[in-house]
Amino acid sequence: MKKLLGAVSAIALMMSAGQALADCDDGEIVIKFSHVTADSGHPKGDAARAIAERINKDMNGKACMEVYPSSTLFDDDKVMEALLLGDVQVAAPSLSKFEAYTKKYRLFDLPFLFSNMESVNRFTQGPVGQELLGAIEDKGYTGLGYVYNGLKHFSANKPLMLPTDAHGLKFRVQTSDVAVAMIEAMDASAQKLAFKEVYGALQTGVVDGQENTWSNIYKQKFFEVQDGITETNHQLLTYLAITSTEWLDSLPQDVREQFVTIFAEEVTAANAKAEEINEKAKEGILAAGGTIRQLTPEERREWVETMRPVWDQFEDDIGKDVIAAAVDANS
Repeated sequence: MKKLLGAVSAIALMMSAGQALADCDDGEIVIKFSHVTADSGHPKGDAARAIAERINKDMNGKACMEVYPSSTLFDDDKVMEALLLGDVQVAAPSLSKFEAYTKKYRLFDLPFLFSNMESVNRFTQGPVGQELLGAIEDKGYTGLGYVYNGLKHFSANKPLMLPTDAHGLKFRVQTSDVAVAMIEAMDASAQKLAFKEVYGALQTGVVDGQENTWSNIYKQKFFEVQDGITETNHQLLTYLAITSTEWLDSLPQDVREQFVTIFAEEVTAANAKAEEINEKAKEGILAAGGTIRQLTPEERREWVETMRPVWDQFEDDIGKDVIAAAVDANS
């Protein structure tokens, strides 16, 4: 009977022995899911395990999925080629990793585009969001679903209630041109740093602030070295689960349809769980003595208006109609 290989120690042991990481029954289609986060305790890792458990139960005899977490097989840069070569069948890189293939996913980096996760769900599950899953099919990839981490919030070494409060500050950002433009719209400076370096940079003053989800802020204890966090919900942190279009099309129709259906259902459930994880992290920040500030409707409108030029700056890359559909999802 197949099983989900999730423990990093077990993976390392098997790799040292030169054995293939497989525990599938003979004749089953093997589906390898490679990702870069921990096997559990992270929205992506939890989603991958849940998908594998469901496939290995419901598709027993037809297909089985093995999960390789923590960059055991490939990192997010190398996994794209591995998908086309057939070395893995599923991956879930962050959307910033698709810049070389399409600029349309810059939509999800636009600041203050979505007001809450309900708006995000309406968009991603709607016709335009679903159409975007196929944005890189011409490059050989098919999107299977959006795996959420959550909406981001700003923190700094001083209160941030209006964009002008950020004047002259230095903010850590991901490798994203949109994120840099967002910080510059606040008359602040953007600094790209690896995630593992953020706490030390905040502590020593290399940067004055950062932006992240509740779960990341809580787990990394960023609130310990910041004046407080403003609940801005300003940007979505999500991953795109993808596969090789050629591999997907090669599956027998019944296998393909069952696989795609299971994947979609489990991603929906995992995304709901991610919201719970973030809410608990928010509560944890407060319980640990962290400060969380809420924006008034008037303050939020000022943030949105300040960021409108950023939307315009990337409109040609994304598509005016796509941005309009995302805005409509807030209604």
